[in-house]
Parts: sequence; structure tokens; C-alpha cells
Amino acid sequence: MGHQASRHPTRRAERPRRGRARGFGGALGLTALSTVLPGTGLLCVGRRALGLLLLVPALVLVGWLGWELGRDPSKALDVAFDAQRLTVVTTVALVVLLLWVLNVVLTYVLVRPRDRSRGQGVLGAAFVLLLCVAVAAPLALVARYSVVQKDVVQKVFTHNRTVTAPADVTVEDPWGGRRRVNVLLLGGDGNVHRPGVRTDSVVLASIDTGTGRTVLFSLPRNLQRVPFPVESPLHALYPDGFTGSGDVAEWLLNAVYRNVPALHPGVLGRSDNEGADAVKQAVEGALGITPDYYVLVNLEGFRSIVQAVGGVTVNINQRIPIGGNTDLGIPPDGYLEPGPNQRLDGFKALWFARGRYGLDDYQRMDRQRCMIDAIVNEAKPLTVLRRYERLASVGKQIVRTDIPSTLLPAFVDLADRVKTGGLRSVVFRPSDRFAPSDPDYAWVHRTVRKALRQSERAGSTGSTASTGQGGGSKAGPSPSSPASPGASPSASATPDPAQAVDAADTCAYHPVP
Repeated sequence: MGHQASRHPTRRAERPRRGRARGFGGALGLTALSTVLPGTGLLCVGRRALGLLLLVPALVLVGWLGWELGRDPSKALDVAFDAQRLTVVTTVALVVLLLWVLNVVLTYVLVRPRDRSRGQGVLGAAFVLLLCVAVAAPLALVARYSVVQKDVVQKVFTHNRTVTAPADVTVEDPWGGRRRVNVLLLGGDGNVHRPGVRTDSVVLASIDTGTGRTVLFSLPRNLQRVPFPVESPLHALYPDGFTGSGDVAEWLLNAVYRNVPALHPGVLGRSDNEGADAVKQAVEGALGITPDYYVLVNLEGFRSIVQAVGGVTVNINQRIPIGGNTDLGIPPDGYLEPGPNQRLDGFKALWFARGRYGLDDYQRMDRQRCMIDAIVNEAKPLTVLRRYERLASVGKQIVRTDIPSTLLPAFVDLADRVKTGGLRSVVFRPSDRFAPSDPDYAWVHRTVRKALRQSERAGSTGSTASTGQGGGSKAGPSPSSPASPGASPSASATPDPAQAVDAADTCAYHPVP
């Protein structure tokens, strides 16, 4: 009897109290379980009220997010470009972070054994801290990126109203019933948020909104007598095109952005960027198609974008000067040497796009289009995510556009189609049919219409090859698969200015002798 009685206290001591785990290992396991699904660890030890209080809201939140994203994944993009929704995301992420961390700590405190060694206490605290960090890190990142993205949306996509942007578009019909959307890509030589910028790079991207097939039309910066549309007030001021007395450099295409607002402030109406309105109308007069939106990038800041994505890979077909001034006879500081698949940092990428000592503007225009393609290739989701803050910081300083933030989800979808839809380019080079100093704009308009018809026909047949004005097709290798040094794709020779060539041809490795 005495012996049996003496064993009862031992059994009572080993029996865990209600609501506690069986042993230290069990406590850690239940805490980990509650970290994955809040409240479940408490339910396992009989603390039903508190467990359900944590579990039900978590299930409702996860279920709602899953249902919304599964039903319409584009809603995530809608949130990403809405400043007010991003504020909500930041707040919700921080609240969830605090509650989730509280759930982890509370679970461990309530389920841990009362009798534990000092070593177990230290190990348990370290384990809980590790779980809290694992929970907090992604939620803190969501909150931080939401704040950064909100700043980008407010700096880049607001207060940039232009009178030339389409007014008949909605979120439901982002293209206003148009089959093509035309985006004017401008490279400036100064701060894009201040006056005085010259647009040394002028490229119009005409994109089929259904197939993504794109034609790039590149105009030389020294184009003269650029006409304005008949219905524009600028046509009444410049019936013979953008021209006047004094230095001819002040009447070239690249001077429109700077000089029209300076000479005729307010002539086009209430706008946050009169220069963009003016150059859009100049390009419409030159090409015969209407730019819907513009994107202006500071070419000097472009170096920072390349650095932010970790560099780019391009084919270099001839020596490209670093620095130098042809007019003043100042030689370059160095050269980028020819070679396939060359990895360039921001400094070298800038000179790849801008170097022109001893070269012409048309070779530089080709390289600029290749650099755009190289950056797109580097913009992989993981790279963008890792370097997002740096990219966002650079972007809001060097990019300006009149694309409204409400249409950005539609443009993101369109960008995916552009990657697979095929891309052609038309560069208006000097020839017996075209001279920048005395251009035949009627011929330019016909050339543009023909290139667009060719692109549409290729899209209807599913072809991705490039068909030039004279017929035939040519598919060029990409930088990741350079042609042999002896290869001579269609872009290696100077093409007819009316010829639409595949961008892969232009950017392939075909060294100039």
C-alpha cells in the first residue's frame, strides 16, 4: 500500500497541466505549427477559444486573397499602380505582421512546459525569435515595397497630364477601341522634370494590341522642317514646318521639346508637359500616325538603370568610342572593342548607346534600340524583385510619361505579348529618297503605312520573320546566340530606309570589317 501510494505523486507530477504541451519538443512543434497556420497549436492543447480567434481570421484572409487572385490575377497589378490601395496594403501588412508575431510568441508562452531547464529556456527563446523573423521578413518587405511603389506612382504617373493623350480610354477598354497603341520613346539629355531638355533619341513604337507585334520607327534628331498636324495650333504658327531664323540647330526635331514651350507657352492648352505635347504632334506630322503616349528617359540617368539590373549583355560589331568630340577634334578616352555577348556595366552601356565620335547618328540609333532590348532581357522577375528599391529610386528621377497609372496593368499585359509577338524596326537614313535636311514627308507617310501593313500581314499568318521592302525574310540571332564572324545578316549592310528589319538582325553579331 505504502509503495503504491508513493508512486501516485510521481504520476501526478508527470501529467501535463491542461493547455500545455507534453515536453519541450512538443512545445516547439506546436509553436511551429501555429507559425504556419495561426491558432492551430493552441487548438491542439485544448485552448479552443483563443485558437479559433487566431485561426478563423487567418483562414478568411488567405481564402479571400486566393479567391480574388484566382478569379482575376490582374487585380494585383491594379493594386500595384493605385496609390490609395498601396497605402491600404502597407497598413494591412504591418497589422498582419504584428498579429502574426504575437500569435507565435503567445503560442509558445502558453504551451511551453512550466518545468524546463535554463538551456531549454534559451533554446526556446531563440527558436521563437527565428520564427518571428521568418514571419516578419516577407511582410515587412511587402510593406516597404508598397511604400516605395506608392512613391513611384505619385512621382512618375501623376501630375503629368498632356492634352495629346487619348481621352476615350477606360480601365475596361484601355485602348479606346483602337487596334494599335502608339508610344513615343524619347531619350533626353537633361533632367526630365525640368525645362531645357533636348530629345536626342526619338522612336515611335506602334504596337498591335491583339498580337503584340511591334514596329519601331526611328527619326533622326537632326530632322528639319518637321510639320505639325493641320488641326494643331502649331500648324498655324509653322505652316511650312518647324523652322525659323537664326541657328538651324534651334529648329531641328530634337529642339521641339525645349523650344515650343519657351516660344509659345500655353499654345496647346492646359498641360503638365507642353514639350511632350509639342514633340508628339511633331512626330505625328512627320510619320503620319498619332502618338498616344510618351515615355521620356534621361539618357545620363540610363546608366543607373543598367547598374540597378546588374549590367547588360550585347553584341558589339565595331569599335565604339568612349567620350570624344568630332566637331572639336577631341579624341575619345578609349573604346569598347568588338565581340559577341559582351557584358557591360552602366558606364560602358551608356557609351554603347551614346558614343558617336567618328560614327553617325544612325549607327547610334541602331545601338540604342539594341540597348532597349538588352535591358528588357535583363528584367527578369527575380532580378527586378531583388533590386526593386534601387530601380524604383532611379526610375522616379529619370522617367516621365503621360501614361495614366490606371492603364498600367493593361500595358504590363501588352508588354508580355510584345515579347512574343515579334518586333521590326524602320530607321529613316539618308538615301536618294530621304534627306533629314529636306525630307519628303509624303514618302515617309507611305513608308510607315507599308511597314504597318507588312506587320499586320505577318501577324495574321503567325510569321515572326522580317520581310523587307524588297521581299524575302531574314531571322537574325540574338546576343545569346551570336552569328559566326563571317556571317552577314541583313542588318549588317545599310538597309533601305523604307525597309522594316527584324530587331534580332540589327542586334546580332556581324562585325564590321
